[in-house]
Amino acid sequence: MRVFVTGATGFVGTAIVQELLNAGHQVLGLARSAASAKKLTDAGAEVHRGDLEDLDSLRSGATQADGVIHAGFIHDFTRFAEVCEVDKIAIETIGRILAGSDRPFIVTSGTALISPGKLATENIIPPVNPDWPRASEQTADAVAVSGIRAATVRLSPSVHGDEDKHGFIPILVNIAKEKGVSAYVGEGQNRWNAVHRLDAAHLFRLALENATSGARYHASAEEAITVKTIAEAIGKQLNIPIISVAPEVAAEHFGWFSHMAAIDCPTSSQWTQEHLNWHPTNVSLLTDIENGIYTNAGRNAGSDA
Repeated sequence: MRVFVTGATGFVGTAIVQELLNAGHQVLGLARSAASAKKLTDAGAEVHRGDLEDLDSLRSGATQADGVIHAGFIHDFTRFAEVCEVDKIAIETIGRILAGSDRPFIVTSGTALISPGKLATENIIPPVNPDWPRASEQTADAVAVSGIRAATVRLSPSVHGDEDKHGFIPILVNIAKEKGVSAYVGEGQNRWNAVHRLDAAHLFRLALENATSGARYHASAEEAITVKTIAEAIGKQLNIPIISVAPEVAAEHFGWFSHMAAIDCPTSSQWTQEHLNWHPTNVSLLTDIENGIYTNAGRNAGSDA
């Protein structure tokens, strides 16, 4: 299969490209810079120049493909509503090209807001949240009715592994370095789920090859890890105190990230594992933290679209 991949040189996208190539697929990767193009060429993929806001490049890439994985997103939280709209338009644009073809179209979403406080499962469709502008899943559902096998891979809040520069763990590490303490909110018993990026990439390939239109697949290898446990692991690595921050001052400590620091989002992937024969095999989140990949000198949070 010839697969058009957006976000092909990002943290997860790089692993997806390699996973597809190793499985014998051809990859046409979206690249917005010469450096990104070289990265794709070096990996053995074809280069398609453009970006998520260049709709002509998206149309052209989708036209040339037997299937599409949309893993790109502009990680600029200072203009979150705007980049969510870019994401929505990109999905709609690709969808119009694939319409009526029954080609698979895998869209990326997340598990964090599916069912806060309760175990999230693949059959739960979260209600529209006016305070959360990202609409990847709803847009995928909308384009699926036009004769596309559009499905969604929901990523964990922590997709971890080497080269993670803009994920939630680097954000927590940077806050801990800045404040001199590794903190959690309240008792810290709120739970995140997690997945290694290589396991996530494997799931994207399986979803592409076996997509059922309208399906939601959970890239969640670990159902529930308390944020207190994560904070303790970070504090131990940085050799700084580990503290509790009261909910009423969490925004002062964590800034814009306070909501995610307090969210409780345990997530099951049982249905995904059974239906796609997906079985995560890579190391756990805590193992990655304990191995120092997030706390060694020179690792900083950034952004990659």
